[in-house]
Amino acid sequence: MPAERPRVFVAREIPAAGLDRILATCDADVWREDLPPPRDELLARAAGCQGILSLLTETIDAELMDAAGDALRVVSNYAVGFNNIDIQEATRRGIRVGNTPGVLTDATADMAVTLLLAVGRRLVEANRFVMGGQWQTWQPLGHIGVDLVDKTAGIVGLGRIGSTVARRLRGGWNMRILYFDQYRNEAAEQELGAEQVEFEALLDQADFVSVHLNLDDSTSGLFDAAAFRRMKNTAVFVNTARGPLHVQRDLAEALRRGEIFAAGLDVTDPEPLPPGDPLLELPNCIVVPHIASATVQSRNGMAEIAADNLLAGLRGEPLCCWVNPEVEQSTA
Repeated sequence: MPAERPRVFVAREIPAAGLDRILATCDADVWREDLPPPRDELLARAAGCQGILSLLTETIDAELMDAAGDALRVVSNYAVGFNNIDIQEATRRGIRVGNTPGVLTDATADMAVTLLLAVGRRLVEANRFVMGGQWQTWQPLGHIGVDLVDKTAGIVGLGRIGSTVARRLRGGWNMRILYFDQYRNEAAEQELGAEQVEFEALLDQADFVSVHLNLDDSTSGLFDAAAFRRMKNTAVFVNTARGPLHVQRDLAEALRRGEIFAAGLDVTDPEPLPPGDPLLELPNCIVVPHIASATVQSRNGMAEIAADNLLAGLRGEPLCCWVNPEVEQSTA
């Protein structure tokens, strides 16, 4: 008699590169709606599951773990971040947690540079000008943006993605690289001439500020009114990491007052932005819907890692990208 297939809940339809493997080996309940499952639906679907594949939109907390019951072995997050999961509680219960780092480094770095270029050169604003039928002649003072060559880039968080952005800005435009991070990155210092500085010094000097931090209690709201006031009024701010790293009302006010030149955001707080949000009314701000990882290679890679993590956890094996490997010791 064939072994019973493990029950899992997949909180959104992911690329077939990962989903097909899950469907082939598990009794999988896949949420195929465009919007995330409502909380009551999530709790109901999790009941009795041995594995859950979640996105950042799903809060995996003690209540959810209680709803799933003692059967739950693994939570595989289809994301690099995992601030939606109570890691301490999962570890206490012996539940493995995985994420999907690495595969989206280049795509996210490319998006940061894309936003930097687009807002720095007022690309969307100029396109709307043309599409609105306002283009009548070449204008000597029309749509003037900021220069990039030999400017100073401030990278806040010089990990994998931040280093990749710095490499593009240094190699493409000969930018001086300043960085703020709790850890020293000697490789970037040697390769790129990167200089580690205090946060305030970076804000004072940078022409472009690109954010690549994890979200936690120490980084939430880091970019507030005081931070934006310290920046140059010609500076460009880019956030492709997490929305709560900046205080949204303070950013909108800084843009409105001209305290900074422009902002490019792949992430907001909340997501999505409600209609009428002040950021959506500002010509010097571009907001895109959290698409930094939206390339074929990146999303397929994320799906493959998420499936690997889920299936390994169901078998009681180490995860390839393991957020809480201490579970192995606690359950050994």
